[in-house]
Amino acid sequence: MTQLTIVANIKAKQGKVELVKNELMKLINTTRKESGCINYDLHQDNDNPAHFLFYENWKSREHWSAHMNSQHLKEYLAAVDGEVEGFTLNEMSKIG
Repeated sequence: MTQLTIVANIKAKQGKVELVKNELMKLINTTRKESGCINYDLHQDNDNPAHFLFYENWKSREHWSAHMNSQHLKEYLAAVDGEVEGFTLNEMSKIG
């Protein structure tokens, strides 16, 4: 199994920053307890508070896939439906 790094960028719509932030924060403790989670760290841009970034490391892509199908992630997606302006996700591998 190869470790997988995930970089997820989430941009909240104007006026929805606190809602999106609160929902993202709810994911942290539960996700950190998931099998295969090495770290799951949420960041907020100092110059643009609507921009959030998750930096995640997983023991394998299979562990991350299980996370993506988890109930708490489904609940997050339902809670922020229509409140996120942009979302990008990069699957990355450490090379050095």
